[in-house]
Amino acid sequence: MSTDLTFYEFFAGGGLARIGLDKDWTCCFANDISEKKAAVYRANFPESHDLLVKDINEVTPLDILKQASLAWASFPCQDLSLAGNGKGLQAKRSGAFWAFWSLITSLEAEGRGVPVIAIENVVGLLTSNKGKDLEALLTVLVASSYRPGLLVIDASYFVPQSRPRLFIIAVKQNHDIPDELMCSDGERSIWHTQAVLNAYAQLPDVIQQAWVWWYLPTPPKRAATLRDIVEEVPTGVKWHTKIETEKLLSMMSPVHMNKIRSAMLCSRPQVGTIYKRMRIENGTKVQRAEVRFDNISGCLRTPVGGSSRQILILVHKNEVRSRLLSVREAARLMGLPDSYQLPSSYNEGYHVMGDAVVVPVVSWIEKYLLRNLVLSGASLTWAQSPRQSAAPVAVSRAPEYVRD
Repeated sequence: MSTDLTFYEFFAGGGLARIGLDKDWTCCFANDISEKKAAVYRANFPESHDLLVKDINEVTPLDILKQASLAWASFPCQDLSLAGNGKGLQAKRSGAFWAFWSLITSLEAEGRGVPVIAIENVVGLLTSNKGKDLEALLTVLVASSYRPGLLVIDASYFVPQSRPRLFIIAVKQNHDIPDELMCSDGERSIWHTQAVLNAYAQLPDVIQQAWVWWYLPTPPKRAATLRDIVEEVPTGVKWHTKIETEKLLSMMSPVHMNKIRSAMLCSRPQVGTIYKRMRIENGTKVQRAEVRFDNISGCLRTPVGGSSRQILILVHKNEVRSRLLSVREAARLMGLPDSYQLPSSYNEGYHVMGDAVVVPVVSWIEKYLLRNLVLSGASLTWAQSPRQSAAPVAVSRAPEYVRD
């Protein structure tokens, strides 16, 4: 194990980023505000004493005793999500990013700068406040002499869950970047979605000059399906009564009822998932139950209300059964092994999973990008790459509306 593979885990939750980074990495500091999530973290890392339960706005460099080569930050997404309030990085929850960044810059002022930063959040960050939130975030990275690059990775490449997420990987300007970690001129990958390209095109030149088009290979075809994660005997949940299932079916539009009828015609039992959603029909809000039978689940969410809890539906000929997705099934959808310790409370367990990052996604980024970036080491001068030419840039401060 290399002593260079050290990291901080901010907004740590249940420690899924830590699991994805592999046992070769050493956690130097972890932080989360939630005591309930901290209990899950400690249950799964009983040998670790690096977790500090504290509001990140109150964390100081004095709380962080060691230096690390990577900082991972999955900061709150509620104000950036398409289903959220749209207040963006100026709001209290998603605005926690600024407290994180204040810590990073304070550590650098003490001579404990972090060469590699990994930031994860919802893809809504790309367009939040018409792109101004992303610009503000990238501006402070570039102002601190980081070169950022963006990837949108859907977890469905790795697990049977549709969960696209934005990853911002940033590296210090004086840090050597191996050629194989960057796309060739004019080359792009599946992770550089049209949304990323659109966001990049709107950014000021000073950020574009510092930009890195990261290369990440395409994973092999996923073998696991939704059927594979379903518990034979579900824990913590019960099958709905016939009346409850019929009520669920009554909430379906003709399009979704046709999906149920098609599933009945299949020779094998069909497993699907349902989310309840509010739709506008004839000018009136109507709650609908929407089903999918494409062998992947919808994106897990935190259990704020009944509509956010994902429902499993099993159809075999004329029999239709339904129930809530169990917490263990949710953990499997996040790529966790069954040895992962879950809380006894359904809501607490579902909340930890809905707020987390998918483990195999972290592992893929670690294997093909983060590990090599960290181990490549820092150079004394600006590292020009023959595959990407760029010059150092200087930014004085973030856009006007951002308050550090």
